Amino acid sequence: MCGRFVRHSPPSTYAELFGVDPIPGGPRYNVAPTQSVAAIRISDGHREGVLLRWGLVPVWSKDKKTSFVNARADTVLQKPAFRSSIKKRRCLVLADGYYEWKTVGKAKQPYYFHMCDGRPFAFAGIWECWKGEAEPLETCALLTTEPNELAGTVHDRMPVILPAASYDAWLDPCLDDPATIQRLMSTYPAAEMASHMVTPAMGNVRHNGPDCIEPIEQGT
Repeated sequence: MCGRFVRHSPPSTYAELFGVDPIPGGPRYNVAPTQSVAAIRISDGHREGVLLRWGLVPVWSKDKKTSFVNARADTVLQKPAFRSSIKKRRCLVLADGYYEWKTVGKAKQPYYFHMCDGRPFAFAGIWECWKGEAEPLETCALLTTEPNELAGTVHDRMPVILPAASYDAWLDPCLDDPATIQRLMSTYPAAEMASHMVTPAMGNVRHNGPDCIEPIEQGT
C-alpha cells in the first residue's frame, strides 16, 4: 500500500513538468490520508490543478467515513467502488517521494523512496465527487501494484508511478478500454529509484519538516 508521501518541490517545478500553473497547496513532508493532495485532472479538455481529499468516498456511500486510500491495480476495474472512476475520472497525484515501513524485529522502520535524480513524479490516481452533504466532496485514491526489486525489499506492494509518456493517456477521459488502462498501471523500473531509512518520528503525522526525509543510519 501507500499511506504517506512527500511533496516539497517549488510550484514552478511542478508547473514546468506537468503543464499546469498554478499548482495548489504548499510543501508537505508527511502527507497522510484525509489530508488534501495536489492533483491534475482534465476539465473542459484542459489540465487543471486541484486539491482533493486523500481517501476516495464512493458516490453510493451513505457517509464519508467509507473511504479508500488505495485501490489495487489488479482488481480496480472490477470493484464497484472504483469501476466508474478508473474509466472516467483518473488523475495525477503530484509527489517527490513516498514512505513505506519494514518490520525489523518488533519495530517498524520507515524508508523513503524517491527518484534517483530527485525529480518530482506522479502517482496514478482516481477521483470521485461525493454529494452526500450540502457541499460536494472531491476525493481520490492511489493505485498500487506489484513492487519492483527495490520496493520489494521493504513491502509487497508499491504505488503506481506513471512515466511522463503515460500522463496524457492516463488523464484522457475518453480512454475507457480496460486492457489499455491495465497496461498503464505497470510497475515502475527500480533502476530509476532510490531509497534510504528515515526517522521513525515521521510516523506521527504532526512531524512534518524536511528532517522527515533525511537519511539515518541503522540503529539511530
